[in-house]
Amino acid sequence: MRIAPRPLRIPAATLAVLAGMLLRAQPPGPQQPPPSSSASTKSAQSHASALDINSATAQQLNSLPGFGPAYTRRVIAGRPYRSKNQLVTRGVIPRAEYERIRGLISAHRPAR
Repeated sequence: MRIAPRPLRIPAATLAVLAGMLLRAQPPGPQQPPPSSSASTKSAQSHASALDINSATAQQLNSLPGFGPAYTRRVIAGRPYRSKNQLVTRGVIPRAEYERIRGLISAHRPAR
């Protein structure tokens, strides 16, 4: 004797939730413009928006991801920096922390 399989029953509430999710799905947003072919333009744009570790205030440094009062004090105490990677070479912050923020910071050389 063979037993027939039972049909799968999905509660109406589950179906309603799934239907609502499908109806609310957003179409993909506008496409990103193609990257600039000029490396110097890209570099200039990133430096313009990067936080200068030589002149940033304590509040600005605290706004960096993973930064708090301790790192902020150490960065300010170690000024001036010739390059942003000196934060690691001087032992101001750990390499993992530097990797997290390196795209957000810059080190402009102080005027003489």
